[in-house]
Amino acid sequence: MVDCMTKAGTSKSHAQQLADVLIEADIRGHYSHGLNRLAMYVRDVQEDSCMKDGTPMILKEHAASAWVDGNNLLGPVVGNFCMDLAIKKGKEAGVGWVVAKGSNHFGIAGWYSMRAMKQGLLGMAFTNTSPIMYPTRSSTSALGTNPLTFAAKAKNDAFVLDMATTTAAIGK
Repeated sequence: MVDCMTKAGTSKSHAQQLADVLIEADIRGHYSHGLNRLAMYVRDVQEDSCMKDGTPMILKEHAASAWVDGNNLLGPVVGNFCMDLAIKKGKEAGVGWVVAKGSNHFGIAGWYSMRAMKQGLLGMAFTNTSPIMYPTRSSTSALGTNPLTFAAKAKNDAFVLDMATTTAAIGK
């Protein structure tokens, strides 16, 4: 995966972040968001639908919150940047809320909430999608799959909810 993405033009760091998310998706049984998505990411990079390299930028920041411009980078790069910032803020201020604009498909949402959980925090991640689903009895698409996820450690286990708000995630 890393070789495919670097040959398409991304930096090795960005390619590795994407590979980590795709591999985790397959390990967790979310095959629709794992290796099956690699061709989509390669195409996005080759067609300049997303930036090949760069860094997300903090637009506005407070002790417990931040607004980030993902600069149209690969979604996992933006998602990791935002969750790392949220974790830092959560440890310092008790809570960390980070929102982003200018991002792309970021893989399984659970990847990000589990990053916080592994740091001893309650992890949450949400994203929106284009309106591609039809509400009941509608002839017009109006809803996105709008995934959400929560992750929390338990004694010798963990609770991880990673779901779309529609009947099925895209790709399933």
